[in-house]
Amino acid sequence: MQRNIHIVGIITVILIALSIWKIYPPFDIKDSEGSVIEKGKIKLGLDLQGGMYLKLAIDTDSMPKEIKLEEAVARALEILRNRIDALGVAEPIIQPEGDRNIVVQLPGIKDPDRALNIIGKTALLQFKLVDEIHKISDMTDSQGNTVASKIPEEVMILNTKEGERMVIEKKEILTGADLVDAKVQMGQYGMPVVGFKLSPKGGKIFAEVTGDNVGRRLAIILDDRVYSAPVIRTRISGGEGIIEGNFSLEEARDLALVLRAGALPAPVKIINKYIVGASLGADSIEKGKMATIIGGILVVLFMVIYYRISGLIADFALFLNFLFVLAILASLNATLTLPGIAGLVLTLGMAVDANVLIFERIREELRTGKTIRASIDAGYNRALWTIIDSHVTSLITAAILFQFGTGPIRGFAVTLFWGIVVSLFTSFFVTKAIFDLRKQYNKLSI
Repeated sequence: MQRNIHIVGIITVILIALSIWKIYPPFDIKDSEGSVIEKGKIKLGLDLQGGMYLKLAIDTDSMPKEIKLEEAVARALEILRNRIDALGVAEPIIQPEGDRNIVVQLPGIKDPDRALNIIGKTALLQFKLVDEIHKISDMTDSQGNTVASKIPEEVMILNTKEGERMVIEKKEILTGADLVDAKVQMGQYGMPVVGFKLSPKGGKIFAEVTGDNVGRRLAIILDDRVYSAPVIRTRISGGEGIIEGNFSLEEARDLALVLRAGALPAPVKIINKYIVGASLGADSIEKGKMATIIGGILVVLFMVIYYRISGLIADFALFLNFLFVLAILASLNATLTLPGIAGLVLTLGMAVDANVLIFERIREELRTGKTIRASIDAGYNRALWTIIDSHVTSLITAAILFQFGTGPIRGFAVTLFWGIVVSLFTSFFVTKAIFDLRKQYNKLSI
């Protein structure tokens, strides 16, 4: 028995040391100005630190027929990840959900509107010639509205960035698939422009088209909107050009960003969106801390007052429970959310409940006149299956929630699952090892 106690003690000490090393510091350490000095080991969810949640759906109606839905989702995931990485968002979550949905979580995002614009943009870049023959007035009614039946088959009407309408030839010359780089440059009048570079194949086509159409206007189109339509003055070789459009510096940077990341294989629709402000997240953290501290103090005091020395042992096991679960979350790179905190608090309650069951069983045995040794053995043995039964059913519930839940529900399931597993360890190994040392006492404080 002494050997088993020593083994449990050594394992517990090692786990405590590993847990402290794994979770320190648990949360971000900031200086007086609010800048992060050292990153915390536990990631906070959107509801705790603020940020943006998006659920996107691939628009299958606008998806090219040659692309399969699975391929479109996979390509969209890669392109969105490239765009978000370029935004500099720390630890974003980008994952598929169902057959055609994509969930994007951006914790701590400073400019949600800009991020939304970059993420939602299809970024389909096209080069087409401006039609110089047909006039807008020939394709509209007396109120100036476009009449579809009056539009010739070989042309289309697109809006410019300024909101004007322009007649464009339908024939496509080049697309963004031939683009290899895009970056912000300063134009001749000091206005930001987006310089682009084409692949060798695209550069060759671009040179041929510009050489054959000197004097005509070439429309540079992004997501069915004409950004610029410069006149071709001469043959352009080298595969390089610029996109003008009266951009601000930030607009030019964002356009270059999405062009470099590539076009989405199909448009995406935003079907769910919510933004959590940083102040609300901070308020949630403070209230969560306060609720946890108050609840913890009340539980600790109750156990000490009602069960005396045995209550202190239960409180020690409760502390280990809390420490080990946080260490597991840090090791799994799990994100802590408000539902996750609720799951953590629930598991602490279950850990206390397990100890209460054991203590009450031991008290019952002592009342029958059994010795302390016999009462401790009987108390643990009789409470064992009751506790295992309740914990296993909770584990099954947690597994189902994790399998079929999403977002915060999964966070709740993760903390609940590991909290229950740790609770079984602390209840039947740690506290039992301590009680085994107390079997030789003449009087048991319980």
